[in-house]
Amino acid sequence: MKTTNYKEAITTKNPHGVDARKIHDNENVQVVHICLKAGESLKKHVTAVDVFFYVLEGEGIVEIGDEKQKVTKDMLIDSPKNIPHCLYNESHADFRVLVVKTPKPSNEQNKQAIQYILTT
Repeated sequence: MKTTNYKEAITTKNPHGVDARKIHDNENVQVVHICLKAGESLKKHVTAVDVFFYVLEGEGIVEIGDEKQKVTKDMLIDSPKNIPHCLYNESHADFRVLVVKTPKPSNEQNKQAIQYILTT
């Protein structure tokens, strides 16, 4: 059995400039723990694979396509591939979210997502 505590995972450098820690990664799925501090947000971006978000703590705003919705602890949000999406923390507390990408995006797909962020 393998267990992982997100607090022990290394924060990975990312174009969003936020605390993002890859806590699971295999050929089929990738799981990232994101903690947005008060006032932080991701940059709007797309992924080439389906994603879902699971809110662990706090409240925030999820934008997918033209829709924005306030989300809170224990909510799961489906984000289809190739649709621009973003997470915002407009509260005064941490907003912790698990991001699950399935199937795992390829390195080329990750590069394309980063390029989208840099050009928009």
